Amino acid sequence: QVQLVESGGGLVQAGGSLRLSCAASGITFSSYNMGWFRQAPGKERDFVAAISRNFGITKYADFVKGRFTISRDSAKNTVYLQMNSLKPEDTAVYYCVADRSMMVPTIPREYDYWGQGTQVTVSS
Repeated sequence: QVQLVESGGGLVQAGGSLRLSCAASGITFSSYNMGWFRQAPGKERDFVAAISRNFGITKYADFVKGRFTISRDSAKNTVYLQMNSLKPEDTAVYYCVADRSMMVPTIPREYDYWGQGTQVTVSS
């Protein structure tokens, strides 16, 4: 059974930082691209960041470039999202995702597995 379990969300003031973690089980971690999406109330799910299964190639949405960093630890089967300089518009539920395709996708339907999500709230 595949499980992606997110943690690290919470309430933070604008300008602050949070680090999200996603622990994966039931998959061969090294065979999967890993990523993060987010969904704010009343909005669609947006791609945030992803890291490839090989070589650690990263992709970021324009609205997080320079502020967020994605990384992975194969020894712990965990992917991280370090979020700095947070803004109120970053408030959303953040979802961890996993995919086995050759390219790192940025479209929700391309991802095979999803976590339950973790709430991030940034106050102004």
